[in-house]
Parts: sequence; structure tokens; C-alpha cells
Amino acid sequence: MTTLQELASLECEPRKGGTALDSARVGELLASLPGWTAAGDGKSIAKPFKFANFYETLGFVNAVGWMANRQDHHPDLEVGYNRCVVHWSTHDVGGLSMNDFICAARVEAISQA
Repeated sequence: MTTLQELASLECEPRKGGTALDSARVGELLASLPGWTAAGDGKSIAKPFKFANFYETLGFVNAVGWMANRQDHHPDLEVGYNRCVVHWSTHDVGGLSMNDFICAARVEAISQA
């Protein structure tokens, strides 16, 4: 089983087509990510994050944005006053790739910093 730390240490790879991960691999990788769930008919993963105020929410969003830009893999974010829901999927494969799980693990690290 892949650990959270192992996932976070990996780098994203550019995707131009290819195949999505199968449901067995998705389930295995999700088990490494506390609080993350399959969403969008299994074509994405998501997790809500709570904060004390807008300032902390915005700091989190900016940190996630910086990391995502460095990995060249970008999430969909739902942002409110004291919350942010992060959604990962890989549009080029029409579902989930390792990049989604790598970035979700990196978001976990950001949320615990």
C-alpha cells in the first residue's frame, strides 16, 4: 500500500491522453488519503477543509494554488468564508490519474503545516 508520505514525495507527470486508473487502484490510493472521497461518478476525488476565518481560507487556497502550478496539475476549488472544497481529476484521461493522488497528498501536507 502506498503511504501518504510516499504519494506526497512523487512528482506529477504531464498527461496528454492515456487511461484513467481502475477502480481497484483508486480505492487503494484513497485509503492513503484521510477524508478524501470519490466524487463525480468516480471520476474525481474531493475533500472539504474548514478554517477559522477568510484569512486562513485564503492562505490555504494560495498555498494549494502555488503547489498546483508547480506540479502543472490544477484542482477545482469551491471557496467560502471559512471553507474550501478541493476537487482533483485529470481531464486528459477522463477520470483519475496518479497526479490527482499526488496532489491530494500534497494538499494534506499543506493543511497540516
